[in-house]
Amino acid sequence: MPDDLDALDALRTRWTRALEGSRAPGAPDRAPDPTPYADNLLARWQEPQRRYHTVTHLTAVLDHIDVLEEYADAPDLVRLAAWFHDAVYLPDRSENEERSARLAERALPEAGVPSPGTAEVARLVRLTIGHAPTDDDRNGQVLCDADLAILASAPPAYAEYTAAVREEYTFVPDEAFRAGRAAILRQLLDLPRLFRTPYGEREWEERARENLRAELTRLGSG
Repeated sequence: MPDDLDALDALRTRWTRALEGSRAPGAPDRAPDPTPYADNLLARWQEPQRRYHTVTHLTAVLDHIDVLEEYADAPDLVRLAAWFHDAVYLPDRSENEERSARLAERALPEAGVPSPGTAEVARLVRLTIGHAPTDDDRNGQVLCDADLAILASAPPAYAEYTAAVREEYTFVPDEAFRAGRAAILRQLLDLPRLFRTPYGEREWEERARENLRAELTRLGSG
């Protein structure tokens, strides 16, 4: 887990690059110091209620965006959306994405991102509610693929992911959790495509579906 000082510094550097790449020409010279914004977000990603939605997840999503960036129209805006997409995360609440989008709408103008860029980041954050970008939404496809890439992990890593998700929902009784999780898995399996970028469809689709089906079988067996 990237919780050591060097890893956190590396994330701050990635934030600064994405932020500067999203500002209007000339803005970096007069824009606020990006570090406090990164520190605020990193503090959120390290809150104690998180087990899966941690800085490890943030780092993984950013890494996957780096792999997929050729498919995005504005890769740095997609990276900023990754920083914000789970910035507000309380497992017992249903409005996390909306609150995360509103946080982006407040913070990014202060940080020097123009209104169109801020609106795009907020839109992308809200898109992670259903992970269903349209065929012409290249930025949305990259963010959603990067966020769902965990589903295509090797079985041991996938098992760690599912265990961490269960830990975030310890307040939910086992039977109710299994039913809710199974419903999510079926919803994902019913999608014609889990991944929308050519890379994601080629490299991740088959293994992700195998993992989802295997987990659904385990849930059914209790």
